Amino acid sequence: MFLVVSKKTLRLLFLFCVIILSSFFVCASTKVTSIRPANKYCVVLDAGHGGIDGGSVGESGIFERDLNLSVTQKIKGLLNTLNIDVVETRKTQDGLYGEFAHGFKQKDMKERKKIIDSSNADLVVSIHMNYFKDSSAHGAQVFYKPGCLKSKTLAGTTQNLFQKNLFKARKEPLKGDFFILTCSEKPGILVECGYLSNREEEALLISQEYQNKLAYQIFCGIVSFFDIKTIENI
Repeated sequence: MFLVVSKKTLRLLFLFCVIILSSFFVCASTKVTSIRPANKYCVVLDAGHGGIDGGSVGESGIFERDLNLSVTQKIKGLLNTLNIDVVETRKTQDGLYGEFAHGFKQKDMKERKKIIDSSNADLVVSIHMNYFKDSSAHGAQVFYKPGCLKSKTLAGTTQNLFQKNLFKARKEPLKGDFFILTCSEKPGILVECGYLSNREEEALLISQEYQNKLAYQIFCGIVSFFDIKTIENI
């Protein structure tokens, strides 16, 4: 037994198939991705202090050492979503000076330099928390490597993001003659995320929500530095 199909029915079936195939190719060509194909980048993330060098201490008893590491790891997670390699100078609460405390600061900084030098990284970002005897002092501050235009540009971009999105952030980035920035030829910034000596800002800095917000601003600054175009910009 044969099924008789009219020419009109055949035309309708053909048109239906064309529509289905067209929809498939349109969807395939507009598949959502996080970023455009980009060069492979690498960032050194430096969590300041560590071990017996706890850094500043807030009224709550929180150590700068621990907050620095927490924020750094959040930035790392964000960078990894864009397939950006991350090298951490420290991954735990410990310092980098080995078993002996004598001359620990110098040993620690030398080890950080070794990590930076061997990293083949494009950028160094060092994370810290601030402290001042006047408890009214407040606001995240970005420092850039002296004489490095790339560092200054990144610092300006990041400081502008802080101004728009964080608690009473400082207005302008500053030149910072810090060892972690000057120990290599790589561009870099040092971020003082806020003041542990300011009770209101300390309460923010110890909260996961604010740390996530802070990490995201730094991440956005880095994305801008590498000129990576996100899907929103395509």
